[in-house]
Amino acid sequence: MSKRLWFSASLLCAVLLCSTPAISESSAVSTRQISQFKPGSDQTTFGKLEFIGGLVMSSSNPLFGAWSSVRFLPDGRHFIGVLDTGDWISGAIERDHQGRLSGLDSVSLSPMVDAKGRNDSAKVKMDSESLAIRDGKIYVGFEQRHRIDQYPLTDFERAKPERSLPLPFPTRVLRGNKSLETVIASPVNGPLGGGLVTISEESLDENGNLYAGIVDGPLRGAFKVVRRDDFDVTDGAFLPDGDLILLERRFTLLGGVAMRLVRIKGDSVKPGALVDGITLLEANYSAQIDNMEGLDVVDLGNGDVRLILVSDDNHSFLQRNLMLEFRLMP
Repeated sequence: MSKRLWFSASLLCAVLLCSTPAISESSAVSTRQISQFKPGSDQTTFGKLEFIGGLVMSSSNPLFGAWSSVRFLPDGRHFIGVLDTGDWISGAIERDHQGRLSGLDSVSLSPMVDAKGRNDSAKVKMDSESLAIRDGKIYVGFEQRHRIDQYPLTDFERAKPERSLPLPFPTRVLRGNKSLETVIASPVNGPLGGGLVTISEESLDENGNLYAGIVDGPLRGAFKVVRRDDFDVTDGAFLPDGDLILLERRFTLLGGVAMRLVRIKGDSVKPGALVDGITLLEANYSAQIDNMEGLDVVDLGNGDVRLILVSDDNHSFLQRNLMLEFRLMP
């Protein structure tokens, strides 16, 4: 083989190796149970929410952390999520004999693949913040390079996005890293007909309201969400009855971090609307919270509806990776 041919072959191999999606890797995640939402207090009921339990999570895998969104599969045990570093996370929750969260099993982490088949793109291109699952597809919302990409649910860890969905509002209204923090699949039998809903984190109109929109479906169009008390929306999920739950977060140097759960009437979400809701829970650092970014609703049947939240530790030793679970009471 000539030197020129050898060099060309070597270069081709290098290109192929660099562009081949990385195989996902199993990662052991250590957990410690949280039995009290407010340390030192046996209080479990907070308005219409009952605290079931939680986990503090850690792993030696450097990819683990910065958890932005989580969605549970129909079995209520297996989940798929995204990290804001442009990585997938999947696995399953474990429960103890009392039904409380006790650990994570079969956790897999892998870098996301971009439209060009690369898995080493800069964060500015792959700042994944939100996720929805619908009809065998996964939809991921990205900040900075604002878009919602569609991936196949089958073999998603190795797949390129199939397409980007057109947004119901111009991208120029979105702030760099304060945009598509929430993507949610609405109930198929609801007024939105299964359409995707997206809500910005802190992209505001002239009146201080959050840009939001119904991305597709029979009622496609933009709407707004009232922003109150400097809380930003970080995720959301629909309840079985069609109402929308939003997870909100606030951080100030003086007050530290806080979180809030807000319930919005599902039939109020429509093009041109300005929606607001009622507060289900508001908590600060006196409770077991951190930078809470991910939320999903898990319907266990027979009226047992759970809210499961995860936190983004920003890969900082000052923060924690948490998973919290509440039961929504009638």
